[in-house]
Amino acid sequence: MKRILVAGGAGFIGSHLCERLVNEGHYVVCLDNFFTGNKKKVEQLLNNPRFEIAKHDVIEPYFNEVDEIYNLACPASPIHYQVDPIKTIKTSVLGAMNMLGLAKKTNAKILQASTSEVYGEPEVHPQYEEYWGNVNPIGKRSCYNEGKRCAESLFINYHSQHQTKIKIIRIFNTYGPKMDINDGRVISNFVIQALKGKDITIYGDGKQTRSFQYVDDLVEGMIRMMNTDDSFTGPVNIGNPEEYTMLELVSFIIEMTQSKSKLIFLPLPEDDPKRRRPNIELAKKELNNWEPKIKLREGLIKTINYFEKII
Repeated sequence: MKRILVAGGAGFIGSHLCERLVNEGHYVVCLDNFFTGNKKKVEQLLNNPRFEIAKHDVIEPYFNEVDEIYNLACPASPIHYQVDPIKTIKTSVLGAMNMLGLAKKTNAKILQASTSEVYGEPEVHPQYEEYWGNVNPIGKRSCYNEGKRCAESLFINYHSQHQTKIKIIRIFNTYGPKMDINDGRVISNFVIQALKGKDITIYGDGKQTRSFQYVDDLVEGMIRMMNTDDSFTGPVNIGNPEEYTMLELVSFIIEMTQSKSKLIFLPLPEDDPKRRRPNIELAKKELNNWEPKIKLREGLIKTINYFEKII
């Protein structure tokens, strides 16, 4: 049994990770400031003797004797991270420093949940780990993009300077149960609007693409990455290489929900990438042949069923 800290553990992805780790027999400390996280996401674990939850903001130092740390602490949807962009930067940068400091003190292995947003508006497609990206450092999304890029730099430098045992993953668009209703992400937006029979909002012409991975596939990739040999630090892409346009995605959701919703088109937000798809060859090589198992339609059914119960 390992003692594992999950920073951001009451969030969408963190709650799934906490549940998986507890079910595997580990003791899990869930750290969250509840800005976007919610105790309800981990309520099924609250009475488990191998789970504890602590309210704490990672921009402040924290200490606990742990063996592993998953640093997921940061709002990940534009509607949330743009509310207070300075706080978003602090969460990415100071949060990374504080979690790395904890890893250094306790000799824990630490994984950074970075993002495909570090690639910006990519000039290379699909995106592979050696690509440095094309990011606007002063745009509205920069508080998140540049914060995550800086966090990666901190991780690499703690590894080289202090021999801290690090892992870096770059998460591509992820969806599934426990997503917030109002988080502004495309799948939750489309599903909620379709279920309520409201007009479905599409930004731009709908021909921009994304690649969507179901949350269970991501959690499997995260755990495999944490369990790799210490010599492999990443970064490594964790995503689904199947690419869909927004128009294809919304047609699936309308069909599955039997919705009568109409489509409305609005201007594309600033710096919104036109294409996004991961090259996952490195993940297959280093993570014991990891690749996504759950197809989009299968994952959408599970996600729609979840939202049907809560709206």
